[in-house]
Amino acid sequence: MTIKTLCKSSSEVALVSIRDEMSNTGTAGATIPNSVIEAWSSLPADVRAVLVSTELSSSKISPTRGSSVTLSSMESSCSIDSLSRSEEEKSSSKSSSDEREEFYEECPHTGAKMIMKPLERAPKNVFEFTKTSTLEKVQVEKSPSSVTTTKTTVVTSGRGWRNVFSLPISYDVNMVPHGTLLDPANPQLLEATGVHPEGYNRRFAAIDDAVYKIYGDKILNYFSAKGIELTTVILKGGEDDKRSVAVDKLLDEMCVYKLRRREPFLAIGGGVLLDIAGLAACMYRRGVPFVRVPTTLLAIVDASVGVKNGVDYCCNVTDETYKNRVGSFYAPSSCLLDNSFIASQDRRNVSNGFGEILKLALVRSSDLFELLETHGAALVESRFATTSTVPDGVSDRIIDLSIQIMLEELGPNLWEKKLERCVDYGHTFSKLLEMVPGADIMHGEAVNVDGFFCCVLSHLRGYITMDIVKRVFECMKSLSLPTNSSSLESKLAWQSCHDAIEHRNGEMRIPLITDIGETLCVSDITPDELDRALELMKQFPHEKMNPAGLPW
Repeated sequence: MTIKTLCKSSSEVALVSIRDEMSNTGTAGATIPNSVIEAWSSLPADVRAVLVSTELSSSKISPTRGSSVTLSSMESSCSIDSLSRSEEEKSSSKSSSDEREEFYEECPHTGAKMIMKPLERAPKNVFEFTKTSTLEKVQVEKSPSSVTTTKTTVVTSGRGWRNVFSLPISYDVNMVPHGTLLDPANPQLLEATGVHPEGYNRRFAAIDDAVYKIYGDKILNYFSAKGIELTTVILKGGEDDKRSVAVDKLLDEMCVYKLRRREPFLAIGGGVLLDIAGLAACMYRRGVPFVRVPTTLLAIVDASVGVKNGVDYCCNVTDETYKNRVGSFYAPSSCLLDNSFIASQDRRNVSNGFGEILKLALVRSSDLFELLETHGAALVESRFATTSTVPDGVSDRIIDLSIQIMLEELGPNLWEKKLERCVDYGHTFSKLLEMVPGADIMHGEAVNVDGFFCCVLSHLRGYITMDIVKRVFECMKSLSLPTNSSSLESKLAWQSCHDAIEHRNGEMRIPLITDIGETLCVSDITPDELDRALELMKQFPHEKMNPAGLPW
């Protein structure tokens, strides 16, 4: 017999074909050919049910006549399992699809209602949704004799897909035994550059030019001792060099080197170098790993532990330069911190680093503040070395506390979804102070001037007493940090508040201390309030610092 093509035949023809096939076998329990199985299973379930019912009611064949097989006996035999299996699977699959768990969501801004179902192959990441939005419009028309109110409800609907993916951010901030990072006996620096195939004996590093002058030979000798050829690109690390041209230079060198997609490169230097390298790492091949090796006190406690990278941007339209206006959130693969690098810094740079440490003490830790009050001046003089005036372990304790506070604040809020951040203390007015043309002020110094100005604002609002203001002022002076700037005047202060509103999404969100170690954020500072704070600032005996970080 010939099985008819079902797409051109009726269900009755298919049934006749199956009967003929069964009759021709002449054997009880005959194996049903695949062609018959395909013919039967291709019929809709409701059609098959009707055919079986009809066959059962019209069959005159005696059950003892085993020489033939009826459709009814076939339906009840083991063979029918194979006939209906594919249909059952389809039905099960459809049922499973229909019974997928639904999620309901309402947009807090528009009120749109969404029903979402996970897709079968990516149930944790991809959801198909239907969206319904309702908009009510009220129109009031007035006439001399009446008022007519017309209410119109407009309902719109849409559909689409939502893709959800959580980035697995994890990186280690490693404290390296003091002075051992560049010792060939310590494998940490090489191990941080990743695992590579045997025979891959080269690495890439971006190095601050000031660091290279002091440590260049030691860095090269470290890798040479391990049989590694190190390719270096030397970049300037001053604030004026924090521009996109530096990022382009680093990207050019990566292309020449042919850096692999999963090959970590080293960034060795201060905060500017680490910012440039982080942005380049984020951009090259849409993201390659990099290792931070901070070499300044400021970078050790600040730039090295977060995920922000960026450069200043000069706008061709406004002809203004904006601090950190172009950047990214991009985590390093790891950080290696060796405090011995601090000893190679001059006095002013050590004080500059204390600007960020004191900020953290003011907003989060009275214990850290007391350590700075007691030992800060001696640590500036010794460049963080242990001396007879500085007990053993104090310098490490100050750095450890600073890093822990930063990580505690940044860790739950890496992408800054929450914009009320206590670590923004000292970063409202300082940004514009640093960008004043010709201003001789470093980042930590500007943060400190900003921080003291905010202390005065806190006092004027009644948050802290004058005794606390004076205590903070004396601690700042002991750390050789500036407490005022000739550039901090009424216009710049109010412009800084407007810049904060833009940067912090519509509100000032300026952190102010309510005690040493405690803060709140405010968004209602007025120009008059700023002017009164500036006048009160003049009553303090500020010391003007020379370029060496010493009073004139």
